[in-house]
Order: sequence, then C-alpha cells, then structure tokens
Amino acid sequence: MASGFGDMQSLLKQAQDMQRRMQDTVRSLSERTLEGSSGGGVVMAYVNGNQELQSVKIDKAAVDPDDVETLEDLVTTAVRQALAAAKELRDSETSKVTGGMNLPGLGF
Repeated sequence: MASGFGDMQSLLKQAQDMQRRMQDTVRSLSERTLEGSSGGGVVMAYVNGNQELQSVKIDKAAVDPDDVETLEDLVTTAVRQALAAAKELRDSETSKVTGGMNLPGLGF
C-alpha cells in the first residue's frame, strides 16, 4: 500500500509540474507576435501566440471607397493567415510540454 501512495504522490507532482510549465508556455506565447499578410503586404494582421488579434495595418493603396469588398477580403485573409501561424506555434510549444498528448484541464 505504501508504494502505491508514493506513486500517487509522484504522479500528482508530475501533473503539477506540467501544469506550471503549461502556464509558463501560455505566458510566453502571449508575448510573441505573429503576422499574416495579403495583397502583397498592403494588409497586415498581427496576433499573439495565444491567437488574440493585436492589430491590423492597411496601406492607403488598399483603400478604395468604391470597392470595400476587396479590402474586407484582404483583411479576412491576413487575419486568417496570422491566426493559422499562431495556432501552429501554440500547438508546437504545447506539444513540447505534453509530449504530444492531448491533456484536458491544462489550459488548452
């Protein structure tokens, strides 16, 4: 019985360590900026590693009051590209912590 309790303590300690490392990863990701662009760079979208939109920059050349739809498409494309890059980074970084396992309750 005593060795079973020791194993349980060890498992709990490992889980707590993994949770701490995951929190550190989330904090680190929030400090990283990824970008997406469209229209040859006339629209840029910036997100952090936690997939939160930080800003959008639009070159004046992309602004045509008679063609708002194109600008909307350019913004959508840039944001999607930035979010995809952030998701890829997040998946890569969290995989380092979890060893590729999908573990519920660790913040993702």
